[in-house]
Amino acid sequence: MGERLVVAVSARAVDGQATEAALVAVAEAIGVKRRDVSLVSGATARDKVVEIEGDLTELRAAVESLMGA
Repeated sequence: MGERLVVAVSARAVDGQATEAALVAVAEAIGVKRRDVSLVSGATARDKVVEIEGDLTELRAAVESLMGA
């Protein structure tokens, strides 16, 4: 399994609002555009798997920074 980040949002879990808020939060935290973050699984679940498009070295550095590594 890949890296895990915990993302908390205040949006309600209605009509995908919380999922969209989580995707926006991930994009902002990693430093990519929202369109570069896609939901792989978990549309209606509490746990979600996302895919982030971009330079692997830059993405890995951003995730490591967020995780305090």
